[in-house]
Amino acid sequence: MVSCHLPSTLISFCLIVLFLAFLANKQIQHRKPEIFKPEGNVILAHEEISNTEEKEIQHRTVYTNGIKMHVAEKGCEGPVIIFIHGFPELWYSWRHQITALASLGYRAVAPDLRGYGDTDAPPEVRSYTCLDVVGDLIGLIDAVAPNQEKVYVVGHDWGALIAWYLCLFRPDRVKALVNMSVVFNPRNPKRKPLENLKAFYGEDYYICRFQEPGEIEAEFEQIGAETVLKEFFTYRNPGPLYLPKGKGFGHPPDAPIALPSWLSEEDIKYYTTKFEQKGFTGGINYYRNIDLNWELTAAWTGVEIKVPVKFIVGDLDLTYNAPGTKEYIHNGGFKRDVPFLDEVVVMEGVGHFINEEKPDEVNKHIFDFFQKHF
Repeated sequence: MVSCHLPSTLISFCLIVLFLAFLANKQIQHRKPEIFKPEGNVILAHEEISNTEEKEIQHRTVYTNGIKMHVAEKGCEGPVIIFIHGFPELWYSWRHQITALASLGYRAVAPDLRGYGDTDAPPEVRSYTCLDVVGDLIGLIDAVAPNQEKVYVVGHDWGALIAWYLCLFRPDRVKALVNMSVVFNPRNPKRKPLENLKAFYGEDYYICRFQEPGEIEAEFEQIGAETVLKEFFTYRNPGPLYLPKGKGFGHPPDAPIALPSWLSEEDIKYYTTKFEQKGFTGGINYYRNIDLNWELTAAWTGVEIKVPVKFIVGDLDLTYNAPGTKEYIHNGGFKRDVPFLDEVVVMEGVGHFINEEKPDEVNKHIFDFFQKHF
């Protein structure tokens, strides 16, 4: 046994130094964050917002991949979950999941993707490829989870598609994935996807109508952002969505649209404010890169998704009812291409915006699955 003995004067001096260090640390902790010029993937000024379901949801701006990305988050030191939204959505689409998963010990992080909300929107159409968006997310992960090699990921709609790409390109950064609405679509090397869509659905199919820059935006401007958003969020026809030129959604622009119980006028107001500020072009540009994504991903032809996956879809979702999708999911194709597919959940009587329509059920599915892969 070794015993150490120090003179009393030296002990007093050490205590004074420790006390001064404690005061300095308290001053640093309470100092208001400053906005500074970013270098690398760094987190910028931090603030709190008031018009969300929970005021405790925090807003940050992260500099990643050459853009400033707006991020909503809640939770402190737990494992990070990245929530990736679709079209026409925002971080706000995950408000129920953010609060629920944060209360269960996770750190929930939901960005506005490039082109959406308070995130930068590069003007070039080609700036919205899968490589660009996955690059944004890798920078985001590096910034918000610097001490976590892998994070959990949840995606919906285009966010699900981006999540598949993330797992395809960087499976080393994903611990487990819960994806909703859009199944994995293995690359067909024989034909570009837009050719298939036009041949099968025709030129009035909404994805085909989105291709000409500025055209659909002009029609949406005439209809009004609020009405456009209501039309999308209330669409429950399991069949394909058509937008004939000059006819909008097939309803008079001033026709009243009843909102479902899960979507309030306050929710629509938040979405409308952001899309009136930013416009729809950024989100639509994702669709305009479908064929370019096909070209850029030639090297990944035949590559499987090698992360644990849970897939959730509503039986009224137009994506679930697309030709061949049910057969792909239930007859072995999905499991072949995603060998670590753990479970497929088909929720009865539920439409496309599943995480907003059935938040409690979705939250439980997410929590239970990630607990299995903790």
